[in-house]
Amino acid sequence: QVQLVESGGGLVQPGGSLRLSCAASGNFVSINTMAWYRQAPGKQRELVAGITSGGSTNYADSVKGRFTISRDDAEKRVYLRMNNLKHEDTAVYYCNVDGTFRSGTLWYPTRDYWGQGTQVTVSS
Repeated sequence: QVQLVESGGGLVQPGGSLRLSCAASGNFVSINTMAWYRQAPGKQRELVAGITSGGSTNYADSVKGRFTISRDDAEKRVYLRMNNLKHEDTAVYYCNVDGTFRSGTLWYPTRDYWGQGTQVTVSS
């Protein structure tokens, strides 16, 4: 019912940049906050950045000033521009959408849906 497809990850040297993209598809009724999370090996999934439907943004302290989140509502996409990447940014990155979708006559929340993620590896 809801599909999230992340792309843009890869291997990059410290100090390098990447731009992640996430395409959302489904029978959406509403899309509110869109966000990026990441999960490093042996660690819990953590919020990296979020952007509301009004364009307000918030970032984890560890990425402030280096990462920029943006969205394209017409395309139902969310992006994450990552600059000055560090070893500790290595993780699988996932997008998430806070909204509702329609299935038949009922509406359901979208927050339980996740994509396959995209691997970001920062290494020299």
